[in-house]
Amino acid sequence: MLAQRAIYEEEHHIFRDAVRKFFQTEATPHGAEWSKAGKVPREFWNKLGDAGLLCPQMPEQYGGVDGDYRFNCIINEEQMYNRGGGAGIAVHSDIVAPYLLDYGSDELKERILPKMATGEMVGAIAMTEPGTGSDLQGIKTTAKLDGNHYVINGQKTFISNGQNCDFVIVACKTNPEEGARGVSLIVVEADREGFRRGRNLDKIGQHSSDTSELFFDEVRVPTTNMIGHENAGFMYLMQQLPQERLSIGFIAMAGAQRAFDITVDYVKERQAFGKPISKFQNTRFKLAEMKTELEVGWAFVDQCLQKHLKGELDAAGGAMSKLWTTEMQGRVVDTCVQLHGGYGFMSEYEIAHHYTDSRVQRIYGGTSEIMKELIGRTI
Repeated sequence: MLAQRAIYEEEHHIFRDAVRKFFQTEATPHGAEWSKAGKVPREFWNKLGDAGLLCPQMPEQYGGVDGDYRFNCIINEEQMYNRGGGAGIAVHSDIVAPYLLDYGSDELKERILPKMATGEMVGAIAMTEPGTGSDLQGIKTTAKLDGNHYVINGQKTFISNGQNCDFVIVACKTNPEEGARGVSLIVVEADREGFRRGRNLDKIGQHSSDTSELFFDEVRVPTTNMIGHENAGFMYLMQQLPQERLSIGFIAMAGAQRAFDITVDYVKERQAFGKPISKFQNTRFKLAEMKTELEVGWAFVDQCLQKHLKGELDAAGGAMSKLWTTEMQGRVVDTCVQLHGGYGFMSEYEIAHHYTDSRVQRIYGGTSEIMKELIGRTI
C-alpha cells in the first residue's frame, strides 16, 4: 500500500526504492542492538546524510535537493515500516529544519543547514517541560537579554534526539509577563557552557530512540541565535505544527500497515483446531475491519498531504490527521496483538514492539485530547 498511492510520482517511487534498501541494509539488522543501547550510533546520522535522507526539502544552496514534502513522507513511511532505527529523522528534517529555513537569519541558515543535510549536525527542539506538556504557553524556561547575549535558564524533558543532538531550538520566555506573546525560539549549541544533557529516559517503547532531559544553567548565547523575531516564537510554533502533526500521521499509518501485514502472514501460518486461524470467521472479520480502516487512513492522509503541498492545511486539518491516524493505529495494533494470542505478548515477536512503540503516538506532538480541543474550536 505504501508504494501504490496516486499522490506520488515516478521520481518519488524511485526515491522510495532507495530509501527502503537503505533502511533494510543499514538499520533493520541492528534494531535489537540499538534498542539495548537506548539510541542509534552517532555515525548512523552521517550515513543518512551520505544517502541523501536528511532534509530533502532544503534548497540546493544549503545542501538539500529542493524536493517537496512528499520526499519527507516517504522517508518517514519507510523508516517506520522497515523498523529503521530510532533516529529522530522526522524531528530533524520535518520540524527543526523548517524553523531555520522559514524564519532563521541568513547567518543561521548558512552555518547550520548544510551540516544538517550531511548529518554533521543533528537537531532537536525543546518545547516540553516537566510541568507543561501540551500547554506551550505555560513554559517556565527564560531567556534574559544581557548586552548582545541571552542568558537561558530552565529545564526541558521528553526531548527526542536529546542525546545525539549538536544543537537544540529552545522555546523560552523572553517576556514572561506576556504568556504566549512572550515566547521566543533560540538556537543553543550543545557545546555551550551551562548546557547539560540529563539521563536518556527509560521508556516503555521506542527504546532505540534517545529521549532526554535537558538543563540550561546560565547558558549564554548571542542574540544572533534568535530565530526570527523576539516574542514571535509561539506564532512560529503554531504555523509549523500542522506539518509536524501530519508527519506523525504518516508514521502512524506506516506503523499500522506494518502491524497488519505481519499479522496477515502470522494468521495464515498459525494453526488451531487443525486449520490456519485465518480460516475462522472472527479472524477474517477482524482483518476486513483493519484493512478498511487502513484504506480510509491512507486516503485521508494523502488528502491532507495534497492540501499541505498547496499550503492549505490549517491547524485543524493537521490536528485531525494526527488524531484519526494515531487512534486508528492504536486500534489496529491492539487487534493484531490479540490475533497473535500469547505470542503477541512476547518480545521476540515484532508485533509486541509495535504495541509498546505506538502508544506514545497519541501523546507527543499534542495529545489526542488537545487535538479534539483544537478541532472543536473550529466548529
